[in-house]
Amino acid sequence: MATFEKGILGGFSGKVGNVVGSRWRGKNVMRSLPQRGKYTPSEKQEEQRDKFKTVISFLSPLTDILNEYFGSPQGDKSRYNLATSYHLKNAVESTTLGMVMEYSKVLISKGDLRGIDGGTVAAAAAQTLNFTWQDNSGQGKATATDAFMVVIYVPDLGMYYTNLDVATRDATTASITLPNYMASFEVEVWASFSKPATNFAANSTYLGAVTVL
Repeated sequence: MATFEKGILGGFSGKVGNVVGSRWRGKNVMRSLPQRGKYTPSEKQEEQRDKFKTVISFLSPLTDILNEYFGSPQGDKSRYNLATSYHLKNAVESTTLGMVMEYSKVLISKGDLRGIDGGTVAAAAAQTLNFTWQDNSGQGKATATDAFMVVIYVPDLGMYYTNLDVATRDATTASITLPNYMASFEVEVWASFSKPATNFAANSTYLGAVTVL
């Protein structure tokens, strides 16, 4: 695709010969007509498509969270766009079973707020997960009232549980009760801190996988 300021007759829209003219983001652009006939994507292209499909399927349910807490928008790129780009580059891998997410590299929030120190998660009876962490208030921009948030994913069900205001940073412990249908399933767990009423958040921490009791 090419851009241009002035053609012989100025900008144009529609097909002329083997090129198409249009306006895109305030600019005059030209692109060649697609070639007809059957097209067989290369192995690399197929791999990229599979990666994209895997990442989008994984991230789509988290769109609202990512648009709220994943970095800062850059030009025309939303926070969700940035999250997609990050995970395509860093958190998906090819295996003999196809493309899979690397849970340890997944980020559900990204920012400069002080993150979790010494975080743990443990399963207890009645679909309960117990969390502990250190109170690192006062380090950087961390304050006692920062919100502790969790995102839990059930791979076998392709479903999420999220809670963005479980406790405050200075609490150092918290418990959540998952829905009954998650009992006996292994879940992947991430946690982070955010500053209430802002988009300011920490890089999330992967706390590992646990089996819900």
